[in-house]
Amino acid sequence: MFGNTRSFSMRASRRKFSPNVQRKWTVNEKGERVRVYLCTKCIKTLAKV
Repeated sequence: MFGNTRSFSMRASRRKFSPNVQRKWTVNEKGERVRVYLCTKCIKTLAKV
């Protein structure tokens, strides 16, 4: 996702929005603990399940 950074004088310079990625321990189908990289929205969704 892309957009503009605006300074006080409203000049536009390009910027990039990057996802908020965190390292998280999860349990896979075999029951093993695995460290994976998940975005915070995915972590929130997994907490609801």
